[in-house]
Amino acid sequence: MIVIPAVDLKDGRCVRLSQGRMDQETIYSENPVEMAKYWESKGAERLHVVDLNGAVMGRPFHRSLIEEITRSLHIPIEVGGGIRDLETIESYLSSGVKWVIFGTVALSNRSLIEEACRRFPGRVILAIDAKRGRIAIQGWNEVAPLEAIDLVKQFEGMDLSAIIFTDIERDGMGTGINSEVTRALSRSTSIPVIASGGVSRIEDIERLMELENDGVIGVIVGRALYTGKVDLKEAIRITKKVN
Repeated sequence: MIVIPAVDLKDGRCVRLSQGRMDQETIYSENPVEMAKYWESKGAERLHVVDLNGAVMGRPFHRSLIEEITRSLHIPIEVGGGIRDLETIESYLSSGVKWVIFGTVALSNRSLIEEACRRFPGRVILAIDAKRGRIAIQGWNEVAPLEAIDLVKQFEGMDLSAIIFTDIERDGMGTGINSEVTRALSRSTSIPVIASGGVSRIEDIERLMELENDGVIGVIVGRALYTGKVDLKEAIRITKKVN
């Protein structure tokens, strides 16, 4: 299992939101590039970058900043937020981004994801953000009348790299991963799953490691890393130890 630090961008800063609310932010760095380099120096093998403004606007807002982060690192990054067309995907991938993340567009433009997977196989990730089991859209500001598991099943057979599953009611709250819901979703699909939302301590990561046989390959950690409740080096050591 891989531990993936999150760098969320809002108004040029590195922040964390509570339950995905744009008005509930905590600023952790005025320099996201240096923050990204810091996590790399601590052993991160991959970085999760989200353009929060872009997610709300429906188009990239921090493109130049994300490109700077990409140039500054030796590890691969995955990028989400405001990606709505093939041109944006191609621009990000050609600038060195390893994976692009689709979210809201999964509901409104399935054909776009199909085409993206065809043109960029293994480079596309689908983000499934849920609230009480239902899909959250438009930068987490709305909830659609569709169960997360039902949406995932629609993408079987596509050449997706992974699904990022986030329980937004736990995201940024430090209440622990919803492991049972994550297990149910990962068992419903053959696509690898990356868990997100709620990690508050090392034990949460150890609990997720029990889901590796169910297809959970990684976990995204945000606030717990920034507050020091989870030490990245220790988390990586635990996930790499041989049983």
